[in-house]
Amino acid sequence: MSTNIYKIVSADLWQTAENTGTFTGAGIDLADGYIHFSTAAQARRTAELYFHGQQNLLLVAVDGADLGEALKYEPSRGGDLFPHLYDTLPLTSVLWAKPLPVDTDGNHIFPEDFE
Repeated sequence: MSTNIYKIVSADLWQTAENTGTFTGAGIDLADGYIHFSTAAQARRTAELYFHGQQNLLLVAVDGADLGEALKYEPSRGGDLFPHLYDTLPLTSVLWAKPLPVDTDGNHIFPEDFE
């Protein structure tokens, strides 16, 4: 079973993280006190609900096993358990960051090798 988790983030915000070596979160993460992630099974719906039509986004894959006890799976949308990181994200745990383009209907096109 994969321990990979995913973050949808603006390319600009991600560039800042790459410059500093750490991702501290987007606005909603900072407001909630943890970084929101999705599992592979949840990521497409997250994109649809919260990012529909938004361009200049990246899908970032993270090795969740690397994050230790700061990563907690907690009930959220529909009672599903979502990964929440109660810490900053070290970029050493990032597996890849790939563009998340939008089709003509505003739906995001996920990378071909996405689980």
